[in-house]
Amino acid sequence: MKPTPLLAALLALLPLGAFAQQAADAPDLPLRAQVEDALRGSPAVRAAGSLIDAEEARSRRLAAGTHEWTVRLTDQQRRVRGTPDARYNEWDVGIDRSLRLPGKGELDRQLGSAGIASARIGRGDALHEASRGLLAGWFEWLREEAGADQWQRQRELLARQAAAVRRRAELGDAPRLERLQADAALAQADAQLAQARGRALVAAEALRRLHPALTLPASVPESAPPAVDGDAAGWIAAILEHNHELGVARAESARARLQASRTDAERRPDPNVGVRMARDRDGEERILGLTLSIPLGGAGRRADADAAVALAEAGAWREAAVLRKVEAEAAALHRRARAAYAGWQSQQAAAEALVKSADLTERAWQLGEGSLSETLAARRLAHEARLAARVAGLEASEARYRLLLDAHKLWPLDMDDDHDDHDHL
Repeated sequence: MKPTPLLAALLALLPLGAFAQQAADAPDLPLRAQVEDALRGSPAVRAAGSLIDAEEARSRRLAAGTHEWTVRLTDQQRRVRGTPDARYNEWDVGIDRSLRLPGKGELDRQLGSAGIASARIGRGDALHEASRGLLAGWFEWLREEAGADQWQRQRELLARQAAAVRRRAELGDAPRLERLQADAALAQADAQLAQARGRALVAAEALRRLHPALTLPASVPESAPPAVDGDAAGWIAAILEHNHELGVARAESARARLQASRTDAERRPDPNVGVRMARDRDGEERILGLTLSIPLGGAGRRADADAAVALAEAGAWREAAVLRKVEAEAAALHRRARAAYAGWQSQQAAAEALVKSADLTERAWQLGEGSLSETLAARRLAHEARLAARVAGLEASEARYRLLLDAHKLWPLDMDDDHDDHDHL
């Protein structure tokens, strides 16, 4: 079927998916092929695909119209008073249907096309939401993995330190208190490591359950987050261009305007025409005729038209509200990504300084110029700063990827618009 001008306009709202700058093969992201499989298998995405089938069927129904042929058959016996033998078998048969007035059929076809376009944009919105959920779940797992890895490193440092204290205590160079302090710090690190590993396992299990197509790597290399390039205006424009939520609002607003036009056209009732054949008085009278009936429109049809106009106006206001909301979210997302990157830089600088300070403090203790408690405190501060820096780096990466995702520069969010294979993607 050739797309109507309205369908072509609405389909133009569908994002084209700019992949020139995609980062699907980045070391801190799942493989692009696995992401596509995960999105294809998403129940929400497949449900949205089924809604396209429903709208296509509804479009065929609108094109066909609601009027159907009606067959009427009457069989009767006539008895004439005063003449006992005057009994006549009679029958009457007719067929009729209402005829859609010119212009209404075209509006119905446009309504069907608008429904299909809205459902297709809705499928894109489902893909987008599934992608957001996958990205959030992935980075939740990365954060827990980073925490477990950092506690593992801290545990190894404290284990080496406890072993050194143990040797010095055996040689009589360290008091028993230092050995107790070193063992206590190691025990605390063991407990924190066990908890961190537990949280990482929970996050991994949730990610696997929600996205079975993903294969979680044994480890993810630690990498510095890239800076966010471009100005806010460019990112906001890109997000608005490809935003599915705004596309759905625009499609529904256009659909409501069409529905208002169709309801207003219904104020002119459709005539009912038919053919009638009858046989009276055992065939002495034969009747062949045409029937015509026209409903008389009244206040009810005017009220329906007024309600449809009000709904179209409400749709236009909803579209304006979504536009304002998306603009605000895009601006906030860009600002959050820039702030997260700046925060990571500060955390990284603080962590490097505290790590150097901890190394110097430990070196001084080894030379007999400090206490073990000062060394353990310095190590604890360095560990906390290092963990905060790693989490800040992951948050900066996630914010940047979310910006790329909403601008359709990260993963494909408009797979296989061809719907013939019923795979919906």
